[in-house]
Amino acid sequence: MNFYMIDSNLSSAIERHPQKLSGAWIFRVTRVPLSALFENLKDGASIDEFLEWFPGVRREQVVAVLDHELATLSEMAEV
Repeated sequence: MNFYMIDSNLSSAIERHPQKLSGAWIFRVTRVPLSALFENLKDGASIDEFLEWFPGVRREQVVAVLDHELATLSEMAEV
């Protein structure tokens, strides 16, 4: 994931601190790593299931992360 240039929607959805989970990207105001989202989606979970399993994460945060990834992939396809 390219998080060097993040938009305001994404920056309000995620954060990174050396003191939290060894500096991994996490959903803001949680200890849930972004990798948990992608691992669960890869394993067949729905967004609703993910939100149920990780109640501190908000739907808007998940959508912001997925929108960012889609935009990044679209940009890469144009190159």
